[in-house]
Amino acid sequence: MDYTRRQFLKLNASGAVCAALLSACGGAPEVGVTAEASLTRTEPAGSGTAALASPAGATIEPAFGSGIYRNLFAEIGKGEQEIAAKIDAAWQSLFASTDDTRRVYYAAGENEHGPMAYVKDIGNNDIRSEGMSYGMMIAVQLGKQAEFNALWNWAKTNMQHKEGPWQGYFSWHNREDGTKLDNNPASDGEEWFTTALFFAAGRWGDGAGIYQYRAEADGVLNTMLHKTDMLASSSAVTNMFNREHKQVVFVPYGMAATYTDPSYHLPAFYELWHRWAAGYQDKQQEDRQFWLSAAQTSRDFFQKASHPQTGLAPDYANFDGTPRAENGHDAFRFDAFRTIGNVAVDYAWFGTDERERALCDRLQAFFTSQPGYVNQYTLDGKPLSQDRSPGLIAMNAVASLAATNQERAAKFVDALWELQPPTGKWRYYDGLLYTLALLHVSGNFRIYTPKEG
Repeated sequence: MDYTRRQFLKLNASGAVCAALLSACGGAPEVGVTAEASLTRTEPAGSGTAALASPAGATIEPAFGSGIYRNLFAEIGKGEQEIAAKIDAAWQSLFASTDDTRRVYYAAGENEHGPMAYVKDIGNNDIRSEGMSYGMMIAVQLGKQAEFNALWNWAKTNMQHKEGPWQGYFSWHNREDGTKLDNNPASDGEEWFTTALFFAAGRWGDGAGIYQYRAEADGVLNTMLHKTDMLASSSAVTNMFNREHKQVVFVPYGMAATYTDPSYHLPAFYELWHRWAAGYQDKQQEDRQFWLSAAQTSRDFFQKASHPQTGLAPDYANFDGTPRAENGHDAFRFDAFRTIGNVAVDYAWFGTDERERALCDRLQAFFTSQPGYVNQYTLDGKPLSQDRSPGLIAMNAVASLAATNQERAAKFVDALWELQPPTGKWRYYDGLLYTLALLHVSGNFRIYTPKEG
């Protein structure tokens, strides 16, 4: 069978979990990179690429404390203006364009809160909390407040549950008219919504109503950690974080809450929540300590879940890091593209775990050994497809933020530079990962601390 980015448990009309899984990408294979964007490459980048400016093994000053964000494009010799133009081209193609072969951002009218817009998964003709939260993060990083607010307005209006056991959670996918296709949330959506809202409070300050960004962030965060405390009666709905294991769950419902997705582990975000969370009721100290513990747990989990030779992580895993064999997702597939990016960003921002550098090195060494590498593998490195994906090329470049082999890391940065904004049917996931990677690798994905009080 074809394997796709994500599969979620689907609720039937009575609210029970169906035995079958709903494919999030309709069974369609990922399309390859365009010819001019490295389809025929036999290595991550040209052999003449210079090494990154940071010496091999050099200490990286954590960005959270220093406010310094490495610009890897500049380190391989790209100029300030061409870097800015590269990032702007991605925004223009995916967000500002009206070309239906390019854009993923669509204006969607107005309501009492103002303009609305959504980010659309073109290949599956739906709107996902993943894409909405990524879109908000891209918007806040680029200073696009109007687009940020429009996306948040649509998500809060159409995706967030207003009542019942799901209250406060966001449905993971909707139709363009706002109708929920599944009551279940996807935990990564809430994680990215929360952090994007905190950053908005830091960059722009709070507005009124639903644009009181910090309060909205805390509301989502409290629901994620305290859903079971909020429920008036017993339910199969759970917290988004397992308190015993201190890990994010795959889906906070029934059996889907008994395992995790490595790409949902975001220790850099948890470190920020440890510092910023208001806490549920009178539990600020307790909640902040939980987020600090969750950050360390995720760092340990990355080591357990990643293969000791290849560095590849599975799409789904048990809390002990062993692969979870749910419909073939015990292999490295589309969700898993993002895991190494989470590892590298955590090191770049906080620099607390040298094992993360070694993991980035291990993964880049593996992909260097795979000329024209494809987008799916067994964890021990056997190819499972013949396709290439810009999203994977992009995330492998983010790994260069923490890698110690600067010459090899530079080739992955150059491979990202050679890509163009993805177009066509499957541009949604690849395009968003591509844009996020451009921001990270150029030093333009930054922490915006919300003001206290």
